[in-house]
Amino acid sequence: MDGEPHDVPISSREHAQSLDAQDPLSHLKEQFLIPSKGQLKAESLQAASRDSASADGHDSENSIYLVYLCGNSLGPQPKLVATRLQQHLNTWSSQGVFGHFKALNQSPLPTWLDADAKASESIAPIVGAHPDEVAVMQTLTANLHFLMSAFYKPDITKRHKIILETKAFPSDHFVVETQIRHHNLNPETSMITISPPTPETPLTTDHIISILDANANDTALLLLPGIQFYTGQFLNIPLITAHARSLGIFTLWDLAHAVGNVPLQLHDWDVDAAVWCTYKYLNSGPGTIGGLFAFKNHLFKILTPSDPEQRGAQLSLQLVPGLLHVVMRELVLRSVVVDERQPDVVRVAPAPLFNSFEDCWVFVDAFAQAIEIAVKAKENGDDGKKQGIEGGELEMTS
Repeated sequence: MDGEPHDVPISSREHAQSLDAQDPLSHLKEQFLIPSKGQLKAESLQAASRDSASADGHDSENSIYLVYLCGNSLGPQPKLVATRLQQHLNTWSSQGVFGHFKALNQSPLPTWLDADAKASESIAPIVGAHPDEVAVMQTLTANLHFLMSAFYKPDITKRHKIILETKAFPSDHFVVETQIRHHNLNPETSMITISPPTPETPLTTDHIISILDANANDTALLLLPGIQFYTGQFLNIPLITAHARSLGIFTLWDLAHAVGNVPLQLHDWDVDAAVWCTYKYLNSGPGTIGGLFAFKNHLFKILTPSDPEQRGAQLSLQLVPGLLHVVMRELVLRSVVVDERQPDVVRVAPAPLFNSFEDCWVFVDAFAQAIEIAVKAKENGDDGKKQGIEGGELEMTS
């Protein structure tokens, strides 16, 4: 290796130091607060403060910083966290309610109204998604429930089973059992667990595929980890997803140990849906907000042919079940009138005699807002059916 004596053993400290000298990420270590040996011994918050860590002198044993190898459980605190929190508090104290929409010069913070959109823009490249496919919200377990509530629609005479690994994280098991019972089914008959072929071998892709094939006719959903929390095994997300999709099985990935750890391309891999937490490799702090991904096609299915020669002015959009009423209400509230077809289709027909290109732009903008509101409403148990005409929904003729 260039710049390194050739007689340095690969297992030596000198070799490790030479790798550090060439590591383009080595400077980032200074951006984190790593606990010291003295802080870990502390019995009080005051004693554990950063100032007390060096009270015995810079060279004391207590001031030695730990070799922190636990980022898979809880990432260390970035130094910038305290600064950003104080900036939010300063904005609140100085602006009050205006902090929701007033952007301050020289502030790195988004307005509070735009915080969710900014968070989506930030997380999207980390998971390989489009910003409108992700949301930073809730917790991993809550997001599992939200996604299963939207996409797990069991039919006991056809597809009703959920497949997951035997050694899945306990909360994933609880969610699956809860969702199955929510539909008045029995986990003993509607839940399948995958174990490795032998206790000494990992959970191979071939074995997973064989289980899918054997249960293809009655399986509705597959839940797997991107990285197995106990063994650290990185599963073949694109291959397993593609095979499950070919069998008509919806695939949901728990990426708690994968996000920020391995490269992810959820959109390009055609992943159906995924969830994650942010306190491990993303270093956001204990108990902080989670995230979810839903593939675009599961929100914006276009029924009209894409070939211009095979269509006229009409565009028919099929929504996820349970969104139509709120979407229609929100469109009318934004002065946009379209047609609906129960249970989940919106028909849009810009006519060149009286519609403009700007009208089309207004629809797209309003539709995006309506979808976002409808998804959140569904998460809160509101399907919009009680709103009626007063809420903005119109009954259209054929």
